[in-house]
Amino acid sequence: MIKSTIMKAIIESLRPRQWIKNAFIFAGLIFDGQLNQLNPFLRVLAAALVFCLVSGVTYIINDLLDIKSDQAHPTKRFRPIASGRLSKQTAIILIISLGLIALASAFLLSPYFALLCLAYTMLMLAYSKWLKKVMIIDVIVIAIGFVLRVIAGLLVIQVRYFSPWLLVLTTLLALFLGFGKRLSELKLLEDKAGAHRQVLDGYSTSLLNQYLVVILSSILITYCMYTFNAHPDLSNQWMMLTIPLVLYGVFRYMHLIQTGTKASAPEDLLLGDRPLQVTILLWGLAVVALIYFIR
Repeated sequence: MIKSTIMKAIIESLRPRQWIKNAFIFAGLIFDGQLNQLNPFLRVLAAALVFCLVSGVTYIINDLLDIKSDQAHPTKRFRPIASGRLSKQTAIILIISLGLIALASAFLLSPYFALLCLAYTMLMLAYSKWLKKVMIIDVIVIAIGFVLRVIAGLLVIQVRYFSPWLLVLTTLLALFLGFGKRLSELKLLEDKAGAHRQVLDGYSTSLLNQYLVVILSSILITYCMYTFNAHPDLSNQWMMLTIPLVLYGVFRYMHLIQTGTKASAPEDLLLGDRPLQVTILLWGLAVVALIYFIR
């Protein structure tokens, strides 16, 4: 019984719900038209699994550094380390063992991929210790993390073509999620926001709303520009048909940010809002159909 309790706490500390972010690793595979090829698919899948371990290690490190602030948070105080269900000693052992396994596995896939995993870990360490306390930089670092995920998927396979517009779009989407998360945290924590996350003292709801409007406009313009020349193998602009789905998706997410506090954990929105799930599913099916069948 004790072992099962500890194992549950370990799995919870790795935050498997947040592994949905690692889906960005498949971007290069999908948009280069290699999703139906077994070897590239298996390599990218392995890279995604390795990145789940890498990100899990960074989450544990972050929880170790944030014990006091998490204990003051209405929901984060229930995290395994903050609540005492997982000891600091066990957490340190996990960091070392899982880190070594992830790094060795990454090197077997590609030395460059291993270097990227190491760079991502260092970036997240700097974020947990210093950068998350610096206004605007805190969200930019989160965006860089998403871009590194996309690049990770490109490093383990031979990519013929990957539009640079997609890297710009990834950055903008990550900024949108990041500032939306900050806005929801302000609404959720109210007067205690600064006590939990120091950087929140520098933000205000009006400022964050302005950021979100600017980024939302940039997302729509960037995606439209991408659809005009999505891939050299696409002899037409059929990808433009997916623009309405993107419009609805970002507007739906904006609505959820403004009307609630769940965006403080974006993965909860993605996994819990049915209209958003349906929109993402339809967009994904449309993209696959256009790249793999209609072209």
